[in-house]
Amino acid sequence: MKIKDLKTFVVANPTPHFGGRYFIFLKLITESGIEGVGEVYCSTFGPHVIVKMIEDVFERHVEGTDPFRIETLWRNVYGRGYTLRPDVSLMGVLSGLEIALWDICGKAVGKPVYELLGGKVHEKLRSYTYLYPKTETNDTIDEPNVYNDPDLAAEVAAEYVAQGFTAIKFDPSGPYSAFDPRQPSLEAMEGSELFCKRIREAVGSKADLLFGTHGQFTPAGAIRLARRLEAYDPLWFEEPIPPERPEEMAKVARQTSIPIATGERLTTKYEFARVLETGAASILQMALGRVGGILEAKKIAGMAEASYAQIAPHLYCGPIEGAANIQLSTCSPNFLLLEGIQRWDGFHAEILKQPICWDSGYVIPPTQSGLGVELDETVALAHSYSDKDLHLEMEENPI
Repeated sequence: MKIKDLKTFVVANPTPHFGGRYFIFLKLITESGIEGVGEVYCSTFGPHVIVKMIEDVFERHVEGTDPFRIETLWRNVYGRGYTLRPDVSLMGVLSGLEIALWDICGKAVGKPVYELLGGKVHEKLRSYTYLYPKTETNDTIDEPNVYNDPDLAAEVAAEYVAQGFTAIKFDPSGPYSAFDPRQPSLEAMEGSELFCKRIREAVGSKADLLFGTHGQFTPAGAIRLARRLEAYDPLWFEEPIPPERPEEMAKVARQTSIPIATGERLTTKYEFARVLETGAASILQMALGRVGGILEAKKIAGMAEASYAQIAPHLYCGPIEGAANIQLSTCSPNFLLLEGIQRWDGFHAEILKQPICWDSGYVIPPTQSGLGVELDETVALAHSYSDKDLHLEMEENPI
């Protein structure tokens, strides 16, 4: 069996854009007609530039190859152009292709991917969501919403808990810029503390609080903020400082009782090894559309298991990466939490021929072969993305 063809899809994510402005999907097709789907989580270049990167890697390394030779493919792509070091753009491209290969392998033998990686450990996967606005708007400045109003955030959190969620993530600590890290202002710390207080009052002990940040703060600033939040017992403090230096994040971990979670901007086992070796985090949030794919994430999960660390795969993109996260989580003993976009409904359901199964706060692993999901090409093509904005963008001036 050989890989014969490639299809790519840059899909606009309709309003309210939960999960990003667009999704980059791809399909690999074998000579025998088996199709595998993958997703590239890469925002360093415009999406149509990323498509050209996908096509280049496909032509040089994937076309005509055996889809089961994933380790060989991985090493050849990782080292192409004399690199052999983590490259977030290249790893995003490799991740999408690798995920599609696993989908093909599972379909070829009639098994879910998790059965090829050790078998099912978890019958269901505890899931969480960010707090998202109740109305279909992304206006976060001009009107009260879950991003700037702690009382409204608490109200929405209580509604999510009533739906079955047992963990809620929120990020009230302010914007992030290319000039971070910085010290948090007193106003930002007071606001963050009030969010935790109001949400804890609203959900009691029925849900864990997941305090999200985006690497805005210096280690000293993150420690100051963490001490204000400890009274509300968050399950984690996410990416409190930028991702480049885990040694500095370890300073935060040593100074707070809140577990540190990180990993959405990291790629490969090598970067995650430094996180574990320095004690920077005890919860690893690999994004499978960026980290290097399913097998690379499984290796990282094994490294984490040996350090008594847990995994909570990250999701801020489309449901194909989400499906890969589900496969990894199902077969990993040290799985903690699975990120989703609300209940995996809305456009995340529409773009699939059959939506991901969510039930009362849990995702039920699929029993279908491969990833267990199929991309609806008709919907994908009807939502083609033609703008030039990146998937995520930072403030370009100091805050």
